[in-house]
Amino acid sequence: MNQITKEVSNAIRVLREKVPLVHNITNYVTVNDCANALLAIGASPIMADDIAEAADISGISSALVLNIGTLNQRTVASMLAAGKRANELGIPVVFDPVGAGASKLRNDATREILEQVSLTVLRGNISEVSFVAGLAASTKGVDASEADGGNDAVTVAKAVAEKLGCTAAVTGAVDVIADGKRVAQIRNGHPMLSRVTGTGCMTSSLVGAYAGALRDGFTAAVAGIASMGIAGELAYEAAGQTGTGSFHIAIIDALSRLNPVLLEERAKLDEI
Repeated sequence: MNQITKEVSNAIRVLREKVPLVHNITNYVTVNDCANALLAIGASPIMADDIAEAADISGISSALVLNIGTLNQRTVASMLAAGKRANELGIPVVFDPVGAGASKLRNDATREILEQVSLTVLRGNISEVSFVAGLAASTKGVDASEADGGNDAVTVAKAVAEKLGCTAAVTGAVDVIADGKRVAQIRNGHPMLSRVTGTGCMTSSLVGAYAGALRDGFTAAVAGIASMGIAGELAYEAAGQTGTGSFHIAIIDALSRLNPVLLEERAKLDEI
């Protein structure tokens, strides 16, 4: 067992001991899934997106997750207020720039957040993270575009980590995580995960849970992404043949069953 697998195995033990409170300003398509994923992994979710309380809730939380999946101008202000309060208190911030590159509103909101909030982890697909890196990107709605498949995920992740001074995670068939010093690859997951809405959003929330427990962006990103990948594999084994609805529920079941031993046995992690 390599070092990064040991770190991830320990991470879920620490998370379950600490039960971090994770503040999510996320999209209304997947908010319920994100809350259930956090409960399943052993964290405590809170979803508060009104400007009147966003900063206050961040101030009592262990981590903040910002997700622009169903973006509107009202929540941009809440995200900025929550992010600034988290920064003031040293609380980890995870940002999921869903659909960055697809519209002016998303592009402007992404730039505002990056300019005004210091991130612990940025997680997205190759198109979204390429946009953040300043590379050519042709986002297909909220999904990665095949046209961006030529962008090397390791290069993109390293560029964003250096540009923002945070951990950058590019999720795909092979996930890549970089923080300026270390680079990890994850080969867990199942293609069926792409047929259920919200698996990316849930992954970002899981990263937030680990970040809140560990205060280590790199290990949190690896642990959160690996947890979703392994949960996808377990869900397919349990319910994949039944259909996407059963598979969807089985993801939550699998997350609730994860433990240090399962992570050690199933994690496909390497540092490069």
